[in-house]
Amino acid sequence: MKRPTIADLSKESGVSISTVNRVLKDASQVREATRERVMSAAQRIGFYGLGTLQHAIREARPSYSLGILLQQGHRGFYRDLGRALQSAAGNFQDAKIELKLEFLEDLMPEAVAARITDLGTNCDALALVSSEHPLISTAIDTLAAAGVPAIALIAPLTARTPVGFVGLDNWKVGRTAAWAFEKICRNRGEIGILLGHHRFRNQELNEAGFRSYFREVDAGFTLLEPQSTFESAAVAREITQHLLASHPNLSGLFVSGGGITGALSALREAHLHPDFVCVGYELFEPTRAALIDGIMTMVISHPLKDLATMTIDTLVKSKRAGPDSGAQNQILDFDIAVSQSV
Repeated sequence: MKRPTIADLSKESGVSISTVNRVLKDASQVREATRERVMSAAQRIGFYGLGTLQHAIREARPSYSLGILLQQGHRGFYRDLGRALQSAAGNFQDAKIELKLEFLEDLMPEAVAARITDLGTNCDALALVSSEHPLISTAIDTLAAAGVPAIALIAPLTARTPVGFVGLDNWKVGRTAAWAFEKICRNRGEIGILLGHHRFRNQELNEAGFRSYFREVDAGFTLLEPQSTFESAAVAREITQHLLASHPNLSGLFVSGGGITGALSALREAHLHPDFVCVGYELFEPTRAALIDGIMTMVISHPLKDLATMTIDTLVKSKRAGPDSGAQNQILDFDIAVSQSV
C-alpha cells in the first residue's frame, strides 16, 4: 500500500489541500477546530507526516503566563504541590504554559498582598493559597480591574470581584473527620482541635462541619475550643503538649491546619493509650510515617495530581472566559488514608 499523501489527508479531513499545507507550515493561521479535524484524520489514515503535524499544532497553541503563590517552601505538602503544579503545566495540552511559582515565607497580609500585586502584573492569571484579609481582597480586586483573574487554592477567598476556587468541600472534610472519631474512638472523652489560623476559611469550614456532625450525633464527646498554631510546628507542639498535660480525659486530636509535624512530635513523645485517635490533614512523608507508626488514625488529603491539573486548567479557563464570566469553581473529591492503605 502506498503511503497516504497530503491529498489523501485533504480528502479524509474534508478540507482543501491548501488548508492542510497551512496547518503543516503555520498552524496558528488555521482555526483550532480545523486543526483538530486534520490531526484526527492524519491519525486515522497513518499520514506519513504525523510527527511534523503534531509539532506544528503544538507550536500553534496559545501561550499563557500563570502565577501561583503557595505557602512556605520548607513545608512538605507545599513542596509536593509545587512539583505537581510544574508537572501539570508542562503536560497541559491546550496551551503553552509559563509557570511562575513562588513560595511565600512571610505570611503577614501586607507581604502576601504585595506579592499578589507584583506577580499579578506580570501574569495572565493568578492562583494563591492565603488567609482571608481585607488587604488581600483589595489586591485581588486590583488585579481583576487590570484583567487578571485570581483563583483561591485550598482555602476559599472573597473579594468584591468574583474569586474562583479549586479545592475540597471543607464542610464535608470536617464531618468526615467527626465520623471517624465517632466510629473509631472507644473512649468518649474530650477532643482537642488545632487550627492553623482562624482566617483560613477552609479550616473554619472544617471545624464547622466537625461540630455539626456531633450536634446531630450525641456520641458523648466534649469538643474543646479550637486553638491556633499560626501555621507553626513549634507552636503546634507546645499546644499539643499542654492539651495532653491539662486534659487527662483527652481521647483524641483533630489537626485541621498547619503545624501538624509539631503536633505529631508531641504525640509520639507522649506514649499514648492505643485507643487515642488522631485525625489530620494532608498526606506527605511525616503523616504517612505517623499512620504507619500508629500515631495517626486517619488522614484526609487533597489528591495532589488532580489539584494541580485542575488548577492549571481553571486558570486558563478563567483567562479565556474574560472578566464577565463569573468565578470558575472546581470541587475535588478528597482522599482518605489509614495505616493499611499507605
